[in-house]
Amino acid sequence: MRHDLWRGNGIRLIVRKIFVGGALLVRFVRVTTIVLVSVLLMGAVIVGFVSETSSSDPFEGVRTVTIPAGSDFETIMDSLQSRGILGARWSFQYFARLTGWGSQIKAGHYEFASGVSNRNLMATLRAGLQVQVHVTIPPGANPELIATSAARNMAFEPEELLAALKSDSLARELGTDTAHLFAYMLPDTYYFYWTNEPEAVIRRIKEDADRILASAESSGGVIQSKDDVLVMASIVEWETNVVEEKARVAGVYMNRLRRNWPMQADPTVQVAVIDREGSKRRLQYRDYEIKHPYNTYLFTGLPPGPITNPSTSSIRASLSPEEHDYMYFVAKPEGGHAFNTSLVEHNRDAQDLRRHLRERRHANPAED
Repeated sequence: MRHDLWRGNGIRLIVRKIFVGGALLVRFVRVTTIVLVSVLLMGAVIVGFVSETSSSDPFEGVRTVTIPAGSDFETIMDSLQSRGILGARWSFQYFARLTGWGSQIKAGHYEFASGVSNRNLMATLRAGLQVQVHVTIPPGANPELIATSAARNMAFEPEELLAALKSDSLARELGTDTAHLFAYMLPDTYYFYWTNEPEAVIRRIKEDADRILASAESSGGVIQSKDDVLVMASIVEWETNVVEEKARVAGVYMNRLRRNWPMQADPTVQVAVIDREGSKRRLQYRDYEIKHPYNTYLFTGLPPGPITNPSTSSIRASLSPEEHDYMYFVAKPEGGHAFNTSLVEHNRDAQDLRRHLRERRHANPAED
């Protein structure tokens, strides 16, 4: 009897301990859950606060920043700060650590408005959402100047674009050769992404030139291809800057070519001088005797390649030269050119020009 009572009391004690232990476990789990949820909520609040915190001090308009390839996160933050885009550096750095996105920023040229949040700033940099930069190609330039101008606002160096202009494979891909490719760099202002490669820039600009040259088809005459048009246009470009007379100048050269006369284009003699001396200067009589493949005083037909990159107006003038009987032209003292059908008239106008130049040099010796 006593043994049975002891056994019953023992069972009740065990059961009570189990219930008490279970209650404690439930309470522990409940408290732990509350703590974890609180921590998670607090973390979410902190992340949300940091992600939406404005990265910059207020400023007007937009500001740009360029992130070179291979920049580490500290350098990127330095660039953002120096441009006044990043004000609260600690919050942006903390957000990058929380998300692990600091190592995923892409090189590029970016634009940001005042008050951009850490999240939007990082999202833009991670996705590489660049703004475009402008590239201005000047008219009447040589390959070196074209490359320098194109690279001014781009990630690549001038030497890289120059090498691309001299690439046989790229020239063949674009339907020309390296002697003519640079002349397809149509003068204008273009927009590219800072990280675009030199080849992409060349392809894009040549597309525009090709559209203008689309009507240049071989007709069995002296101008048989787009390349030939560019050669003619390049000479017109250096010959005159008076747009209204460009088609007339092109017409004179076409008349000479049809008669199998030498073109006798002074700009081609300048090419020989530049090759010898490195820069342009006033031509002298002896220069016309320089043996050079581009000297059109010594050879008939078009020179072997363009001498510069012609403007749209020079290309259009060469595509549609004026039809007339002029065979000669010479610069006028007041600007523009005098056009003549006979050599006698031409020599008279040339003499007038030389007299004017002598008088001007006499009045201004420093011009010599």
